[in-house]
Amino acid sequence: MPQNNIFNKDFFTLENESVRLELIDTYAGNDKELPFYWWNIISKSRNVNVGKISFRIGHNYHSYYNGNIGYEVDEEYRGNHYALLACRLILDVARYYGMDKLYLTCDFDNVASYKTIEKLGAKLIEEVQPPKDYVFYYEGMPKQRIYELKI
Repeated sequence: MPQNNIFNKDFFTLENESVRLELIDTYAGNDKELPFYWWNIISKSRNVNVGKISFRIGHNYHSYYNGNIGYEVDEEYRGNHYALLACRLILDVARYYGMDKLYLTCDFDNVASYKTIEKLGAKLIEEVQPPKDYVFYYEGMPKQRIYELKI
């Protein structure tokens, strides 16, 4: 698939009854980083941006530690399951790209994040210290919980 055609405009806005994902940007990737979509998470009932979510297309050595989905919810909006709702929207995007599994990761002590991942139905593979050759490694990096979600 040519790089310039990898992104599907149908995925620039995604929504369900509770949240809408509005595209911020796309990134074509490089030799270490996978191509990805990056969206704002909008609460439809509040009509406000509550966070961000990204989806990385495919798998490589680094995505095992980085995961295919990354999300952050602004502190004042946490506890409303916005990340879970947004993650569910992305599953059809992953299927479109022929993916049958996703890796989801978080710091080993990020309880809110791993509860979200587990509510999605992902299974814990391991808790691991990322290796120094991982593209986003930094000194003092916490252990990561690595999950697999079959889709």
